[in-house]
Amino acid sequence: MNRRHCAAAAITLVCALGLLTLPAQAVAAPTPDSSPPPAASVPAAPSGPSSGQASSERDLEKIRQEIETLYRKAGAATDAYNLAEEQAKKQSGEIVKLAKAIVDGQAKIAELKDRAGAQAREQYRNGGLPPGAQLVLSDDPQLFLDGINKVRTSQQANKTVLAQLTRTQEDLETYTQDASSNWQKLESNRVRQAEAKKKINARIAAAEKLESQLEKKERDRLRQLERDAANRAQSAWLATLPTPSTGVSGEATAAGRAAVAFASAQVGKPYVWGATGPGSYDCSGLTSQAWAAAGRPIPRTSQEQWRLLPRIDIQDMRPGDLIIYHADASHVGMYVGDGAIVHSPRPGRHVTLAGAGSMKILGVVRPDK
Repeated sequence: MNRRHCAAAAITLVCALGLLTLPAQAVAAPTPDSSPPPAASVPAAPSGPSSGQASSERDLEKIRQEIETLYRKAGAATDAYNLAEEQAKKQSGEIVKLAKAIVDGQAKIAELKDRAGAQAREQYRNGGLPPGAQLVLSDDPQLFLDGINKVRTSQQANKTVLAQLTRTQEDLETYTQDASSNWQKLESNRVRQAEAKKKINARIAAAEKLESQLEKKERDRLRQLERDAANRAQSAWLATLPTPSTGVSGEATAAGRAAVAFASAQVGKPYVWGATGPGSYDCSGLTSQAWAAAGRPIPRTSQEQWRLLPRIDIQDMRPGDLIIYHADASHVGMYVGDGAIVHSPRPGRHVTLAGAGSMKILGVVRPDK
């Protein structure tokens, strides 16, 4: 690689670093979303009765299910947003490291070229022969032997400089290619993040619109229907356990107790998608921060927690374990014992305690296994 190529690469990386210093949105590589785009999947208006007309339990239950579906889809998009954020942070860090490596490589090449030039100039001053070669021509046997050693040393030094120069140039080419690849990944993550953000906002807005069109007494009744549905699911789940009156309550580890203590201390703080505290949390923001506080960093999103953490049988749960919910792993809560979880439910709600079986359980993972 010549100087012009290196300079161009450096300028490219400097520009990249300049962009990295601009204010960035929270990012994360979304998982594939099989649902249709917001325009198709988010209803423009409630399919149930308009304000003042949702008088029957059937109407309200239908609206409750529509709202729940919208928030679940928003939760899946939030997980995609959060994953893109983590990946973009990683790519940004890699670009910074590679930019430094490129600058260091260019400095090393300049140094090696100076050394090679000095050796060439020395040979020129001595009639094209290094000092050792001149001594070889001496009639003094000792000087002759010394000269041979010096010639060999000089030859080895020349080979070393040339080998280092070649290797450094190859490394510099690799660093430049890696930096370009990481920059492309960063831009791709930012695009996916923006798409996830649109879905989140659209679905939350649609859910809020559905609820806002109800009268106060209907909204109160809607809340009661939510509680009733959660209680029915919890009762059905408890009935499947060996000790249905208390649920599963294995003994927590020290780290598990610390994670539970942290998560429980956040009760009452609002859900905000993409938030990791300290004033607000989304579902996986709460669980990931709780385990970080316990000294065990875990993946940021519920889908990555489900994919990467060790899975255990639900009968073997203990406090601190994470329960992953829904078929797409779009929600997570922390088991606290006695059949309960602490979790951050959804927009408009706060971190709270709930029945571990109040939502459809996908499985259980253990961060400290």
